[in-house]
Amino acid sequence: MKYKIICDSSANLLPGMFAEEENISFANVPLSIFIGDKEYRDDGTADIKDMMDKICNTNLKATSSCPSPSEYLAAMTGADYYIVITISSKLSGSYNSAYLAKNGYEKPENVFVLDSLLTAGAMELMAKEAKRLIHQNIPFDEICSKLTEYRKSVNLLFVLDKFDNLIKMGRVSKVVGFIAEKFKIKPLCCGENGEIKIREKVRTIQGVLKRLIVNIGLLCPSQKGRTCIITHTDAQKSADYLQDEIKKNYQFDNIIVRKNQALCSFYAMEGGLIVSF
Repeated sequence: MKYKIICDSSANLLPGMFAEEENISFANVPLSIFIGDKEYRDDGTADIKDMMDKICNTNLKATSSCPSPSEYLAAMTGADYYIVITISSKLSGSYNSAYLAKNGYEKPENVFVLDSLLTAGAMELMAKEAKRLIHQNIPFDEICSKLTEYRKSVNLLFVLDKFDNLIKMGRVSKVVGFIAEKFKIKPLCCGENGEIKIREKVRTIQGVLKRLIVNIGLLCPSQKGRTCIITHTDAQKSADYLQDEIKKNYQFDNIIVRKNQALCSFYAMEGGLIVSF
């Protein structure tokens, strides 16, 4: 049996980043960012520097757009079974589009759509777990059930220097932005039940990075057999610091550092860091 794992582009994964096999293929279904009348398609072709410059230096209206059901359907080729992993349904319409595509597919029972309840590296972890389960040669329904259960064990912490786009797009409460601006703090945020929440309020960027490291241990006491993924937008120095400190303090099998692609850069803004584990 052939499987295809499909992620929307908020996973920060492009073809080539996800190791494919003879019976397991991968597809990235891109979201888009619009600034004024210019589209930045999150498929690896977007000029992220130009996009960020426009966001920071112009007053042009900026929006994001999720994939259409037809785009998901177009990705459902070349396999017997499909596992689709989307950004949290509370942050985007991507899950709804994927679910409509499932119902429009000729064999909907062969398509599983998972609302990750998170984004970025958390989705990559779920895709890797899907691949691991496929290797067990268990029935498709059992893979889906186990993957849903695995989702409960995945955590996401993040630090943003700016909340502008998250607030404008209604992805985070205005209260979060107000607190960060008014009291000059650097909130340590997390994904919780599909939403963005403040976990701790810290005064400095160095302080919040240290608290992020502490909170990894609180959320994930046992790291053996697990992977930690750090993604960032123009924050290589902070990402390297996190990687070094996580190696010193924890026992993850693997620590991956990636740059955010277009959509995650749009929301994380310059200096943004997302840690998934």
